Amino acid sequence: MINNTYMAEEGILKFNEVSFEYHHDKPVLNEVSFNVRRGAKITLMGQNGAGKSTLFNLIRKEIQPKSGQVTVATGATIGTALQMVARADLDLTVEQYFAKAFEIAPPNLKSKISKAMAAVNFEAPFDRLVGELSGGQQARLLLAFALVQNPDILLLDEPTNNLDQAGIDHLIEFLVMYDKTVIVISHDADFLNSFTEGVLYLDTFTNKIETYVGDYYSVVEEIKNRIEREQMKNAQLEKQIKDRKEKVNFFANKGGKMRKLASKLKEETEDLEENKVAVRREDKTIREFTIPNQEVVGNIVTIKSVKIIKDHKPVVKKVNLIMRQKSRLLVSGPNGLGKSTLLRSLVNNKNEGAVIMDGVTVGYYSQDFATLDFDSLVFDSLKSILADRVDTQQMRSVAASFFITGELMDHKISHLSEGQKGLLSFARLVLMRPGLLILDEPTNHINFRHLPVIARAINNYQGAIILVSHMPDFVKEIKFSNEFDLGKL
Repeated sequence: MINNTYMAEEGILKFNEVSFEYHHDKPVLNEVSFNVRRGAKITLMGQNGAGKSTLFNLIRKEIQPKSGQVTVATGATIGTALQMVARADLDLTVEQYFAKAFEIAPPNLKSKISKAMAAVNFEAPFDRLVGELSGGQQARLLLAFALVQNPDILLLDEPTNNLDQAGIDHLIEFLVMYDKTVIVISHDADFLNSFTEGVLYLDTFTNKIETYVGDYYSVVEEIKNRIEREQMKNAQLEKQIKDRKEKVNFFANKGGKMRKLASKLKEETEDLEENKVAVRREDKTIREFTIPNQEVVGNIVTIKSVKIIKDHKPVVKKVNLIMRQKSRLLVSGPNGLGKSTLLRSLVNNKNEGAVIMDGVTVGYYSQDFATLDFDSLVFDSLKSILADRVDTQQMRSVAASFFITGELMDHKISHLSEGQKGLLSFARLVLMRPGLLILDEPTNHINFRHLPVIARAINNYQGAIILVSHMPDFVKEIKFSNEFDLGKL
């Protein structure tokens, strides 16, 4: 366990009995206390929707605790790399976006931008619109934005989303050498294990934080072993309680002195009940699921040419691909070549070199959740895409399998965590019954425990699939009939 003694000369961040809730009597944090020393590299760990982003917002003073105190060392600055670029910022130029990091733009802004971009191996014209950047380029932009002020505390929220392996390797190298405080939220276990030295574990059952030292995998193992010990202890107590209750019932019926003995045994049984521990629950895994497919006969997709980006300019490349039912296409290549642009153009029927058969239902998983109306209720979002013969009871059952509870149904999508938005997107695909799946980085924001289940569902899907993913282990679980490596076209 991390030493919780707060040392003024070393401490840079302190939570002292901090509680927070969005709704009355539904706490997100409950009397949370922990300390972070200056220069520490810390993982913030917890299930989707547990409150990790909320904790970041408390550190940034974007929200205030219900009770308790969040203390940042005097003079310490905070830089944050969020999961996604805000939709309102997509129309800004790169230079305008960086200017938002300052109350007043400094005279050497361009120099600062260039230095921050170089640190994350990112290149783009200053007048380029943010919305024109690829998902990987936007991920690097978010990192550079966090670094442009040279912060004392760097908060990273899913920084590897949309990054190719080269980008992830560069980020790891940077963070290993970075001499300031880093707190990172990520579901990329290998990435976390490469540089973090401690874990803040947000327990969704107690709404408290436990602190651990050690690399990511050793901490995960420690938590697992601890849960097993607690479950074993409770099982032993349950057996003792059952035995005592049987004796209480037996002696209570005997009368006289036996009744007094029964009363004493009853008290002892109650003491045993109190000794049971509240078992910490590991992140649950979503249930195995199937994506039903629309039966389609014929050429679902025909692709004659694709447009790629080289030196920030579009280039058309000739290809020849026909996709029918059960065809699987992997679109690969480094960040910035136009993979997401290609997928969007297919969905929007704006690719002159490709055509999707009329009448085919397209299930599109967008890396930026562009298919979701953030102002809609979760219930309405699901109901709007119900396939024939699917009723609301079935809809609720499907939603529940992705941890979308009855309570969440009445929430606006904007109030969901990014991980919950991802699971909602998969629930929509199941209800939609598409003939074609177009999946753009479907592992983004998703707890790594869910990924094997999702991979199996995609691999078992009987329609046509077009997939972009920078996660090799995930891709390996899916059998593809073709691959477009845009870097080799």
